[in-house]
This record gives sequence, structure tokens and C-alpha cells, in this order.
Amino acid sequence: MTWRGFGSDNHAGVHPRVLDAIAAANDGHAIGYGDDPWTERATELIREHLGPSDVAFTFNGTGANCVAFAAVCRSWESVVCPESAHINEDECGAPERVGGVKLVPVHTPDGKLTPDMVRPQLRGFDFEHHSQPRVISVSNVSELGTVYTAEEIKALADLAHENGMLLHVDGARLANAAASLGCSLRDITADAGVDVLSFGGTKNGMLAGEAVVLFGDARTDDLKYVRKQSAQLASKMRFIAAQFTAMLEDGLWLELASHANAMARRLAEGVGSMGIRVAYPVEANEVFADLPDEWVPALEERFRFYTWGQGHDPGMSVVRWVTSWDTREEDVDALLKDVRERAGSAGT
Repeated sequence: MTWRGFGSDNHAGVHPRVLDAIAAANDGHAIGYGDDPWTERATELIREHLGPSDVAFTFNGTGANCVAFAAVCRSWESVVCPESAHINEDECGAPERVGGVKLVPVHTPDGKLTPDMVRPQLRGFDFEHHSQPRVISVSNVSELGTVYTAEEIKALADLAHENGMLLHVDGARLANAAASLGCSLRDITADAGVDVLSFGGTKNGMLAGEAVVLFGDARTDDLKYVRKQSAQLASKMRFIAAQFTAMLEDGLWLELASHANAMARRLAEGVGSMGIRVAYPVEANEVFADLPDEWVPALEERFRFYTWGQGHDPGMSVVRWVTSWDTREEDVDALLKDVRERAGSAGT
């Protein structure tokens, strides 16, 4: 039975053009482990979009983050990140166990770090009893659906570089961030001073696959060894690479991300018009809304989303709705209709 929900952009299927690219790559034999024309072409395209860089394809986002940290950090070094960051909340300790770094989480009101929030954590340099701060890590889009501008990224990069550190961006939804800002991928990565990027594709219509991208002084010959030791080296890499080519060659990444963002705006505007509180600015493809607790179970059963936490007022929950490349207007309108009926019944 076909259904479309709002639980995650990971729930969406694979875009037909990506599937076509995988099928095309399935013709005949190719040398394994990335020594193939598909991987060469995808790497060229990433460099065209992001600038001079070292590129390593991985299976998934957690793997990309672990490889990224292991490539640029030593075991006694630490990563400063938002408390809500995916690396801190949703990766089962993998960055610490596999990436080999200590995470230093910082509370943020909206999922975004600022230099003033980071500075108190930049201590203990050259003190052997203290983990050495090495990386500032942010997600763009953040886990609360907010987007860092190029200027905000640059301010963090400048702070990192002033302290001999690096800036990492978890770009699982980087395409959505660029679409939201109306800028290029490079504007909010290399040109803004980013050193290390986990470049996502799965949430934006790919089947599987991410890429670790290192810029400038972060580039290292160690990347290929770290990827292998982290169990992220695909033997049949052409099938991951072909997906990135489909995404990047003709602007499909922007088309899909722009659509997902537009569906989130439609949803946010709809619930906002009913007087329902939207917890965080809707800047990409995630909507966090306060709903009465008694509404949530039936809505969750029909529309397959997640409850995020305690609402602003007693008896309220914050729910997260995520729109995807294949979310339709009628999907959004069906959810809005159900919420509107409940709001009307409750006299909201």
C-alpha cells in the first residue's frame, strides 16, 4: 500500500533519474573500490560545485561524519557541537567510538552555534589533562530545521582558524540549506571557510551514499586509509558515485530540495493560520509545531511523524514534520485538513 508521511526525508523513495543512473552503471564490469569512470566523474562534479578538495564516498551519514573526524583529529582531540547535533544525539556514540574524538555539546536555543557560544569551550590548549579542541561541528540544515547563512558559517570558521582548529559541516541536508538561501553549495562551504564537509545525498532523493569532502589545509593522504579502516569503502563504488552524478550534473539536487522546502512552507503557513505555534523558524524542509497531547496519537498513526518533546505549555507536545522531494500538495493539505478539524472541534 502506497503512503506518504512526514516522519523523515529518509522515508521517501529514490528519484527515478537516480534509479536510472544506477541501472546505467550496472552495464558490464568495472574495477572496484572507486577506480572506475563513474567515481571519477562524480568526484569532478563535486569539485566543480564545491571547489578544490579531496573526496571520499561513504555508505551513510554517520559513516561520513566518523570518517571526517578520524581523518582530521587525533584521539586526544575534541569536537565542539550543538547539544542537539546529529553526531551527539543520533549516532549511538559512533563519532566517539569509531571517529575517535570526544564530543563537547553546547546548548543552543535554535540548533545553531554562534562564536559566543563556542568560545567558553575553547580552553585547555596545551594542557595535557584536557582534551584538545580541534573541530567546531555544525549541521546545515540544523536538527531543528534552521539554516546557517554564509556569514554565520564564516564567523565560526574564522573563530576556528584563529584557534588553530577546523570547521566541520554535517551537510546531510546541505542541498536544502542552499535552496533556502538561494546560493550555491560552494557559497556555504569552501567559500565560507569550511574545512571538512559531510555531503549528504540520501535525504534528497538518493538510494544511499554520502561524501566526505576536505578543503584546504584539512586535505590529507590519510583519508583513504581512514575510510577503509572505518568500514566505509564500497567495493562497487560506481553505484554510489553514479547517484551523485545524477544529482549534480543537471541541477537535480536543487530542484528536489527546493520542492521539499516549498512543501514545508505550505505546511507551516497552513498550521500558522490556525493559530498553532511553530516552535522554530521554518527555513528548509522541517516544521516543528506545538500540538495538544490528545491530538498526537491519531495524527501520528495516519501521517507517520515523530513527537520531538515537551511543548511550550503543559499538555502540549512538539511534533516534527519533514517534507521530502516527493511530498505532494495534496499530502500537505490532507494533514492540514485533519489538524484544522481538530482545531475547530477544540475551538482553537
